[in-house]
Amino acid sequence: MTAGRPADGPAGLGDFASRVLDVAESIPAGRVMSYGDIAEYLGEGGPRQVGRVMALWGGGVAWWRVVHADGSLLAGHERTALASYQAEGTPMRRNAGGRPGRLDMRRARWPGEISAVPERPGRPAAVPQEN
Repeated sequence: MTAGRPADGPAGLGDFASRVLDVAESIPAGRVMSYGDIAEYLGEGGPRQVGRVMALWGGGVAWWRVVHADGSLLAGHERTALASYQAEGTPMRRNAGGRPGRLDMRRARWPGEISAVPERPGRPAAVPQEN
């Protein structure tokens, strides 16, 4: 179990939430996935469900790597996220003043790799569903 993440169980983390956090943990430094990307990768839920998981339990993972699809910074967490993006070399787009304004989603988006999602004892690794 990762620090800051509750144990599986009825009062704790469910299977979907655990899988979301597994994917978030697998995103390499300098890369990002949108909430919708993670839902699509897992083949269940949607951006709002992924966002809810991240809001409740995402503090134990590299939460700044799970982002809005438009590359905008998470309201209230801009400074912390921006410092992480700069430290990791995440591609950013500059605003009119020349300062980093949004993530460059074309360059920063990570498509995910099945082998990169860690397996948990007693259940298989997250595998995307085919359409």
